[in-house]
Amino acid sequence: MSSFMLSANRAALRMRWGSSVNPITMKPFRWYTTEIERKPLFDKILIANRGEIACRIMRTAKKLGIKTVAVFSDADRNALHVKMADEAYNIGPAASAESYLRSDKIIEVAKKSGAQAIHPGYGFLSENPGFADLLAKENITFIGPPASAMTSMGSKSESKYIMEAAKVPVVPGYHGDNQDVAFLKAEAAKIGYPVLIKAIKGGGGKGMRIVEKPEDFEIMLESSRREAIKSFSDDKVLIEKYLVTPRHVEVQVFADTLGNAVYLFERDCSVQRRHQKILEEAPAPGLSEELRRELGEKAVAAAKAVNYVGAGTVEFIMDNTDQKFYFMEMNTRLQVEHPITEMITNTDLVQWQLEVAAGNRLPKLQNELKKDGWSFEARIYAENPNNNFLPDVGPLLYVRTPEASDSVRLETGFVQGDEVSVHYDPMIAKLVVHGESRTAALRILRKALSEYEVVGLNTNIEFLKTLASHPAFIAGDVETGFIKKFESDMFKPAPPLDPATVAQASLSLVLRDLEASKQAALAAEDASSPFTLDSGLRLNQTSEQSLAFKLEDQDVKVGVEFNRDGTYNVRVQTPSKTTVFNKVMAKLADQSSIIAEIENRMYKTSVVQEDDQVHVFAEEGKVTLDIPQPKFLTVGKEEKAGSLRTPMPCKISNVMCKPGDKVVKGQALVILEAMKMEHVIKSPIDGVISDVFFNVGEMVAENKSLIAFEEEGAKA
Repeated sequence: MSSFMLSANRAALRMRWGSSVNPITMKPFRWYTTEIERKPLFDKILIANRGEIACRIMRTAKKLGIKTVAVFSDADRNALHVKMADEAYNIGPAASAESYLRSDKIIEVAKKSGAQAIHPGYGFLSENPGFADLLAKENITFIGPPASAMTSMGSKSESKYIMEAAKVPVVPGYHGDNQDVAFLKAEAAKIGYPVLIKAIKGGGGKGMRIVEKPEDFEIMLESSRREAIKSFSDDKVLIEKYLVTPRHVEVQVFADTLGNAVYLFERDCSVQRRHQKILEEAPAPGLSEELRRELGEKAVAAAKAVNYVGAGTVEFIMDNTDQKFYFMEMNTRLQVEHPITEMITNTDLVQWQLEVAAGNRLPKLQNELKKDGWSFEARIYAENPNNNFLPDVGPLLYVRTPEASDSVRLETGFVQGDEVSVHYDPMIAKLVVHGESRTAALRILRKALSEYEVVGLNTNIEFLKTLASHPAFIAGDVETGFIKKFESDMFKPAPPLDPATVAQASLSLVLRDLEASKQAALAAEDASSPFTLDSGLRLNQTSEQSLAFKLEDQDVKVGVEFNRDGTYNVRVQTPSKTTVFNKVMAKLADQSSIIAEIENRMYKTSVVQEDDQVHVFAEEGKVTLDIPQPKFLTVGKEEKAGSLRTPMPCKISNVMCKPGDKVVKGQALVILEAMKMEHVIKSPIDGVISDVFFNVGEMVAENKSLIAFEEEGAKA
């Protein structure tokens, strides 16, 4: 058998030939065949990231037999990605600047561990051309695009010029080098308000501010620059026209070192809060096949314009009125939302990255890529949607997730017992679903969200359930202003409290109390104790237990009566009515759920107690009941009148007032930094500042007084 190499279809092909004998005719014949020569993949890679993306990369690496090396900060010592890796190395304190952004430490670990390549994930060093250059000097492969492409596309201003030259449409705006405040404000006036200020090296909504009117320009510009310098070490900005009813449509592109480039269709990421995506889908709804093809071809043209290699996403902003689209930016990395593209194309994009980084041809060319069904990704965040989506931190005391299947996928870096830290992004997980159509995928998403339960901190799960059930979203009527447009629907008052929900919460607490008493008696080896009885009857006790709860301003009283046949009569009294459920059968299913038959209906409900709160995951959603504390336990805990408090653990970025200042309602007083984002604290009243309790740079715990007002102002 012989062989030789040739170049065909822009890939290295090996032609093989030989001779054989036909078993029927017994005549000799020659045969020929060609195959693509594949270079071997890496034996070991380092993942220079944390959380769910590090775990996701490790899963593909393990599937391919590639060993993985994790790096971690002090705060992540017990994190899931550390446990999953074959090797793990500490690279410093919790602050990203001292750990995950330290390229020198990461390269040192790569050398020490013998890693041949580094996958940067997203964020941190993923779009840092300097890091890619350093790896090249050390003969370590960067699993990402060339530094030159990152430099070109990393600058929002330079990328606009490149796109114009490549005949890719761009949004009207100023993308130049003149960063004088007065000049930028004049350019904004020329463009016409509203305008968008964007950090030229921005991403993830950081350094982005919408300016509605000229008088807000300077303060928004200053805030954008401050956030940009912290996130990207560069405070240069560009000014663009802000489209009032835009859609965010992006295209997944991939290119190899052999000259092949493809698009893997588009995603719609329009539904956002704080300029960050929370619910994405692929493909984008309401587009014609012609428009999809045009988007894809323009995205490939954008990638080819900078000699791109690897995974990238070309983001377009689309006017919802006429479906005209404009280049917005290119993310030179794997996107957070890449799983929905994988779901509709039956691909593994991390495997594609590894193949391309090894020098191999793309696993599929354009004519081999087909769309299959529809996919959604819901980002599960630790945040409080009812408090302007402020991030939350704390332990994940209880987590129950939907069961994974061919149509449900969960990407997470946390498990029950882990803690969401103030130092990093508050995303807990990504819930990804797939269905044969948009309607089917949305139905699967709603069911999966109803099965996702978290206790320990605030999450956006209930908000996502409301969003996925909204008629406009079901109809595919999406735009970046969706949440604001339907705000009254998104934040409806809670439905009336269902007495059956209260009954289940009460029975759960009573049954756990009985079980605890029984176990204590058994542990004391007192089998004759009346506390080992399964009945609720006790010596020196009545056969009824009373419980009290509070839901916002409602007082709820409950009586649970024990019947001799093992059933219960439950009386639920609210300010508006009293409901009695007779002959209720109930038992604990496990430590966190109860099975109860109430009025001929069987319920299986998760009920989780957290200190003085009981969380019930009922049919109508998560219901949290407070258990009132005795008054002597709450003395001295009343809120101090006339003060502003921290909504979360944070760092003070800027203080814009001092004692004695007169302020007006809505005036910015303090800027906090938490979860890599800035949060402006505004005055709730017209008044006079009496005290400022913290200085710039100080770390402050949650619920600490920041500002106090003079008494007269507090009463205004």
